[in-house]
Amino acid sequence: MAKKKAQAQPAAAAAAAPAYVPVDSDFVLKDNTGITIDENFAAQSFWKDVRKRFFNKKSAVVGVIFILLITFFAVVGPGMNDYSYSEQNLTQKNLAPRIPGLEDLGIFDGSESIKTSTGYKKVNNYEEQNLDDVYYWFGSDNFGRDIWTRTWQGARVSLIIAVAATLIDMIVGMSYGLISGYFGGKVDMVMQRILEVANGIPRLVIVTLLLLILEPGMGTIIFALMLTEWIGMSRIARAEMLKLKEQEFVLASRTLGASNFHIIFSEVLPNIIGPIITQVMFSIPTAIFTEAFLSFVGLGIPVPQCSLGSLISDGFNSFTTHPFEIVPPIIVMALLMLSFNLVADGLREALDPTLKEM
Repeated sequence: MAKKKAQAQPAAAAAAAPAYVPVDSDFVLKDNTGITIDENFAAQSFWKDVRKRFFNKKSAVVGVIFILLITFFAVVGPGMNDYSYSEQNLTQKNLAPRIPGLEDLGIFDGSESIKTSTGYKKVNNYEEQNLDDVYYWFGSDNFGRDIWTRTWQGARVSLIIAVAATLIDMIVGMSYGLISGYFGGKVDMVMQRILEVANGIPRLVIVTLLLLILEPGMGTIIFALMLTEWIGMSRIARAEMLKLKEQEFVLASRTLGASNFHIIFSEVLPNIIGPIITQVMFSIPTAIFTEAFLSFVGLGIPVPQCSLGSLISDGFNSFTTHPFEIVPPIIVMALLMLSFNLVADGLREALDPTLKEM
């Protein structure tokens, strides 16, 4: 009994004691001098890291250089001499390339080899026609038009068509895919069935029929490409949306009352800009080739305008007699398509965040 009374007294005293109140001296800041931070890595933004990885890939840099060179000549090339892309001079037709300065070295001096019944014969139409002060840097075609001017004018037209059609396809396909993937359910099912029907019709059939109905021209070709090239972009956008729409930042925005379109275009879209840019770069050479094919078969740019496809078609008709006429547009188009593919491949690797951890 006495033992229980003795144990009760300390307990009662502890209960009656006031609670301890912390003071400032009880808190001491930890010394962080031993902790080091990689300030260079912390200050490096995502896009700076992308740019560094992109320029470390030599093939992508080569592609950028060729794209810039071709774009430069497409802008200033047609004005570098006194000829226009539609000017004809039948007295100076089918002249071989002749470049001042290089003609003294025996190359590009205006001579060409002509196949005859007895073999090959080297001729120089400049000398035979006394055209001492006439220079066609890429030669002239069978209507006496300057191939240099027409090549860069055609490159300008092809680039405008390809870039405009691709940007429109990006907007249409990206919006379609994001909306379809975000809402899901019946909305996604209906939209995907429409996409499958559109994809089931051959693209060249749609484009050809459209160009036969509408008046040929640059706007018609852009509109025709816009109707067919958006499907691939929409599939990529939908796949990225399905992957991201259940992420925490999307759920947080939805909880805070953000609208559906705000979540789609302000929250999700910035996080998929990498795959979108890569797909755009891959779509440009496809659009260039499609336009060139349509022009080659006579469904493209009407005369006197020209594109790379129409120039290749014109040169093909004279390929057996004057092969130099088809070489410049083929080289420009091949370099253009190859360069865009190299840049797209470099962007795909640079924008892939998983490569940062390797």
